Amino acid sequence: MAKNGRRSRRWPIVLGVLFLVLAGAGFGVRAALKPKNTIDPSKLATVERGDIARSVVATGKIQPRSKVEVKSKASGIVKKRYVDYGEYVKSGQLLADLDKEQLEAQLREATATLQAAQAAEESAKATFERNKVEAEGPDVPFLKSALERTRKLSSQGLIANQLLEDAEKAYQTALNKQLTATRNVAVSRAEVAKSAAQVAQARAALERTEEDLRNSTIVSPMDGLVLSRDVEVGDAVSSILVLGSQATLLFTLGDVSDVYVLGKVDQADIGKVFLGQRARIVVESFKDKKFEGAVTKIAPLGVEKDNVTTFEVRVSIKNPGGELKANMSANAEIILEEKKNVLLVPDSSIVYDRERNASVEVPDPTVEKGRRKVPVKLGISNGLKAELLAGLNQGQQVILQ
Repeated sequence: MAKNGRRSRRWPIVLGVLFLVLAGAGFGVRAALKPKNTIDPSKLATVERGDIARSVVATGKIQPRSKVEVKSKASGIVKKRYVDYGEYVKSGQLLADLDKEQLEAQLREATATLQAAQAAEESAKATFERNKVEAEGPDVPFLKSALERTRKLSSQGLIANQLLEDAEKAYQTALNKQLTATRNVAVSRAEVAKSAAQVAQARAALERTEEDLRNSTIVSPMDGLVLSRDVEVGDAVSSILVLGSQATLLFTLGDVSDVYVLGKVDQADIGKVFLGQRARIVVESFKDKKFEGAVTKIAPLGVEKDNVTTFEVRVSIKNPGGELKANMSANAEIILEEKKNVLLVPDSSIVYDRERNASVEVPDPTVEKGRRKVPVKLGISNGLKAELLAGLNQGQQVILQ
């Protein structure tokens, strides 16, 4: 009887435990089969107010408004350097000096050559003048008259024959001298012309040497910033007059008070770009700052590469503080349309149907999947966010797709 009593008391406990196990299993199956309506917080975004612009982006490099590569007209060795990169210079300011020792020696030599040529010219002129006088024969008329008198006296037997012979000889000598001088006039005239040409040649050589000496002093051709310094003291410098574009680069100067971005715009967008159009420039070094600019040039001829045609567009920017440096990579956002203080929704939350009607999904725990579709009306888009004209209010949450 005792055993039967203990068994009868265990049955309610066993049944209770079994009921709890079955109930827990039922709740677990029901929970597993129940649809999940909780939205991942990382998939949520908020409708907010802000500014939005539709733009065309031209990517390129920051360039100074004007840039000059300074090269030397004279060849030589750099003796002194007066400026370094990063320094501002004025037009005419001394930048560098080449060694002048050889040029000064060449100047002395050219000066002496000119003086010798001038002396030779003076001598040729004197010879020419003498020949001109002798060619006129000033003594011939007098000697001819003397000869005629002597012949008359000799025919009368008043003088000796020797005097007649002397008179004839003197007259003939004067004639020969006149003839020779007449011939020499042309020669001496040519000598004068030749010596004058030699003087001109020597003077030109002297002027070239003087110019080379002046050119050995390198001065700034403009007001601007030294963008690069490409030589050191002792470096050899070749003349641009000899080697042209291959001549030694000394300095690069630029006016960086105004800079520009020379970017490329796809042919699909170039029709929307016009001169004077506003632009904002973004550079990697100033991620949180945008510089204002304007379109100042549009290339009339496109360039095709890899079957894509693009047009060069210049966007100019004021840069009085010099923050923008030459050759910085930059994106110029050319503003096509801009809206201020409007409702914005992420582009990634927008869904379009076949008729291109837009809608978004919002969290709603009362519906089966925890999300509800809401039709919306949109304005402009910048590719990341879109203007929300109707459908939602500020502060509402949307689900990112």
